Formats: sequence, structure tokens, C-alpha cells
Amino acid sequence: MSERVVFEYALLRVVPRVERGECFNAGVVVYCRARGYVAARTHLDETKLKALDPAADTTGVRAALRAVEGVCLGGADAGQASGDDAGRRFRWLIAPRSTVVQPGPVHSGLTADPEAEVERLLGLLVH
Repeated sequence: MSERVVFEYALLRVVPRVERGECFNAGVVVYCRARGYVAARTHLDETKLKALDPAADTTGVRAALRAVEGVCLGGADAGQASGDDAGRRFRWLIAPRSTVVQPGPVHSGLTADPEAEVERLLGLLVH
């Protein structure tokens, strides 16, 4: 059995109209310091988005979610964060901001496989 290590995660929430405070989960970001791992998986439920705001910019929300995935990947897709390590990219992504795509609170757990944890949490908390 592989050694279990600590990981942290935050949900990505879509808040179509910030002034109303309504939101739904559209992704998860997972960070594991011990493995130098950070990744995000997203899924936009357009039906929920349009129910909360019929005029929502679906293309813009998708682009924002893809940008989070790109920052996690590092390299050219990470923009200014391209040279940062996994921990700095995670901390940047979970910083509070007033946009349509917002990070939720950070939670932690133990896992032997951070990559599998991303998929598990996406299925459990987003789909």
C-alpha cells in the first residue's frame, strides 16, 4: 500500500450574480505538498448557470474555469505563475476574489493518490 500523504482542496464555485450570493460548484483544485502536485478539474452545468442568470456569459465562465486548470498545469498555460512552484500556484488560485468563478474554503485530508483524489472529489462534489 502506498504511503498516505496530506492534501488540500478547494471547490470552485460559480457565482453568476455576486450581489445575490447564489452559487454552485463547478470544479475542484487539489494540492499535495509532499508530491509537489496541484491540479484542477472542472465541469460547468450550463442549466444551473442559466437558471441563476439567464444572461450569464457561458463562454466567459468556461474560459475562467479553463484558466484555473492552466495555472495548475504550469508552463505557458500558467501565465505569470508559470515559474511558480505547485504550492504558490495553489495559494494564488484559492485567494478570495470577487469574480464569477470563486474559490471556496480550503479543506484537507489524506490520500495515497492525489491525482485520483481530484477525480473522486469532482464526482462527489461537482457532478
